[in-house]
Amino acid sequence: MTSLRQPAAAPAQSRPQLLLIDDDPDLLRLLSMRLKANGYRVSTAASVEAARGLLGIERFDLVLSDVRLPDGDGLALFEEIRQQHPALPVILLTAHGTIPDAVEATSRGVAGYLTKPFDSQALLSTLSQTLQRTAPTPGTGPKADEDWRAELISHSTRMHALLDEARLIAASDASVLIRGDSGTGKELLARAIHRASPRAAAPFVAINCGAIPEPLLESELFGHVRGAFTGATHHYAGLLQAAHGGTLFLDEIGDMPLALQVKLLRVLQERAVRPVGATRAEPVDLRIISATHRDLDAALTEGQFREDLYYRINVVSLELPTLAERREDIPLLAEHFLRRLAVKYAKDLSGFAPDALEALATAQWPGNVRQLQNVVEQVCALATTQLIPRTLVERALRVKSIEALGYAEAKRRFERNYLIQLLKLTAGNVSDAARLAERNRTEFYRLLQRHGLTPDLFRGEGPADDR
Repeated sequence: MTSLRQPAAAPAQSRPQLLLIDDDPDLLRLLSMRLKANGYRVSTAASVEAARGLLGIERFDLVLSDVRLPDGDGLALFEEIRQQHPALPVILLTAHGTIPDAVEATSRGVAGYLTKPFDSQALLSTLSQTLQRTAPTPGTGPKADEDWRAELISHSTRMHALLDEARLIAASDASVLIRGDSGTGKELLARAIHRASPRAAAPFVAINCGAIPEPLLESELFGHVRGAFTGATHHYAGLLQAAHGGTLFLDEIGDMPLALQVKLLRVLQERAVRPVGATRAEPVDLRIISATHRDLDAALTEGQFREDLYYRINVVSLELPTLAERREDIPLLAEHFLRRLAVKYAKDLSGFAPDALEALATAQWPGNVRQLQNVVEQVCALATTQLIPRTLVERALRVKSIEALGYAEAKRRFERNYLIQLLKLTAGNVSDAARLAERNRTEFYRLLQRHGLTPDLFRGEGPADDR
């Protein structure tokens, strides 16, 4: 391999994070050293299982994987990555005998492949081109930094994968359908997409389609002219026109009446809106982001939602995880809400007691992030000490005690994610994690070994008491 020139040092957070997967320890060591010398941050894995573990706990900008691995192959791993991290590019390292497989994989979405032995400059060039191609379009203002997603508090790898995808989508004008349970933050995600888009300086207009009666909803969306109906004493520009140049967010679009679905479809097709009572349409330029907690596929079957409109609004689909699916974010969100609410209630609060955070982290959250915020506001309003105790949290949750989820309740196919979740919650403290899982330490270590998980990987947030 040719010699490499080391660039000037860059801040750690600005350097791309790579995952390098190969069962050859010498090659792993060599590539890792040279990539780090060229400004990359590198994590390594010698097997598919180890790679899965790292993908579950770290956020990567690119994966570089051998095709042939001791416990599987890079092609199958690529398919897993594509399902779980759609915006994460994968480059395959291949021997001559696996070139046809690599070419086929490229047609299925692999970012590229390199044939062993490869030149170092070819590797660096491929990495640079791939990262430039998959990075968000550069710009100014909120789009140029992390302000665009500031309201979406998370260090969940699943949420980061979703946000990476959302930022890529933001650069286009494609219609987006956001799915998720009530309280997961669908409007916050819609606002983030708007802020990261070229339309960021234009209006963001939101309306809940299920909260307004049909006659009023038509007027609110499409506007009306003077005399269109009794009480229409002046011309009113609807929200479609108010969002001209920007983004219209249609929350709970699954609750929109069929008659209005027809009118909305016409607007999307013709890029023009005709107010109620008007004789001619007026041009409108906007982006549509929709959201729903309903199963629109079932609504199509039942005739409650138009198929032609469905395909218009569902060009790109994003699904927000429930709070139970991102439990590692609960302490982070709870502390964030507490800091903000302490200012509102003019209280000097230092945070939650450790067992109070445990109660929050292991509780059921049918109302998701919105419910968590309400619980934190209640304990903030009732707090009489600087440190929020567990008893106050349990009172807000209306339960006598909060028990850890038993490992036996988790299905085998989610075993790895369950272990990762516990280690995140306990910052790698094996004793605490084993207690939460209702397993002894010896058995818990065997489970970690089975899935290639190392407690040290989870101790970045702070020191754990039990090593």
